[in-house]
Amino acid sequence: MGILEEIKKIASEIPAEIKEDDGIYVLEFLVAQRKAFLSSKKLTYRAKFRIDEEKKEVRFTEMLKESGFGLSSSGGDFDGGMSSGFGFKKSTYSVGIGGEREETIEEQSNLFGKKYDYKFNFGELRKKIEDKSKEAGYQFTYKITGWGL
Repeated sequence: MGILEEIKKIASEIPAEIKEDDGIYVLEFLVAQRKAFLSSKKLTYRAKFRIDEEKKEVRFTEMLKESGFGLSSSGGDFDGGMSSGFGFKKSTYSVGIGGEREETIEEQSNLFGKKYDYKFNFGELRKKIEDKSKEAGYQFTYKITGWGL
């Protein structure tokens, strides 16, 4: 079995989906979700990796992404400063990739762990992929920040 098939097998145990775009594979799954009155937030894990057959290398990076939509209690600036107390808000943002905050996935997990209840071990998933890569004779290169694979 090739390294891609091994990684797909690991992903299927989560279960996570793997998609490919121009030689870069994306492993993604929903880690946690919070719902409140007329709003919802989702925390998604996303790993990207490239398999370089010529160099026998697997280059890997990962991040947590939070997205949300719905009514917020922050209100809006309607009617010259008067606020109803509610406003509609849709947002998507990520931490650590190309932004001001550059953190490891563990640091991101600690931050989001205060807002979400989940028990997924990101380090364990990364270690499984690293071990399978090395068993198959590939060098495993982990990039903390940036998607430059």
